[in-house]
Amino acid sequence: MNRPVRRGRERAATDREIRQTARALLVEHGPEAVTLRAIARELGITAPALYRYYGSRDDLIEHLRIDVISDLGDELATEIADLRNGGTQQLFAICKGFRRWALTHTKEFTLVFASPTGGVGSAPSSVATLKQVTEPFGRVFLLAAGQVLAEADVALPADDVVPTELREDLAAYRDSLLAVMADSGVSVPAERLTLGTTYLMMQFWARLYGHVTLEVFGNYPIPVSKPDALFDALLADLAREIGLDTGPVTEPR
Repeated sequence: MNRPVRRGRERAATDREIRQTARALLVEHGPEAVTLRAIARELGITAPALYRYYGSRDDLIEHLRIDVISDLGDELATEIADLRNGGTQQLFAICKGFRRWALTHTKEFTLVFASPTGGVGSAPSSVATLKQVTEPFGRVFLLAAGQVLAEADVALPADDVVPTELREDLAAYRDSLLAVMADSGVSVPAERLTLGTTYLMMQFWARLYGHVTLEVFGNYPIPVSKPDALFDALLADLAREIGLDTGPVTEPR
């Protein structure tokens, strides 16, 4: 009676070892070093044995990516759990935490945020859109943004700021955001999450992500002796653009 359970436990343990080994190779050598052959060599098994668990390297990499993004989401959720100033303080704490994590986990950042995930440009699939907002990091970021929309007196941009060609995509994305927030207990009136607001959220993330990516890969256009101050200035600019008090952004480190 116990044999199937025991086999299941052994399989799970082996799967965990595979992913732990893959993570170690990633951290030490980067995404290119994560191959089935290298993992098998580290574990002292044959590469074909890994196909019991993963159909291909891409399959393994996707599981590894999910592990990394889950750990990041859990880390940031823990950091902001005790913050008292609602979504505003949490949102900018997440921004700072994301930058700090990226600078100290550069190989993992590269795998998750700087590796191709498909064709050029944004995926048109609504499934892909929903996946982005429900993954642990995207979820914690968007829930804080949702609280800001629900609680703070922010300036909501008019829909006419959105280029006509983008409105259909943004409408689908907005519907996904509303569903995720509702499922998580964050009540955001639909009239506050307008197309203009959704567009602003997209630009907010693009500027944050672009800044962090430039910093991680050392691609600032000029030498910067005080990168912390530059990042704080970016957050202050973003806060002003949406009509928020910049106090929580520029607090001493």
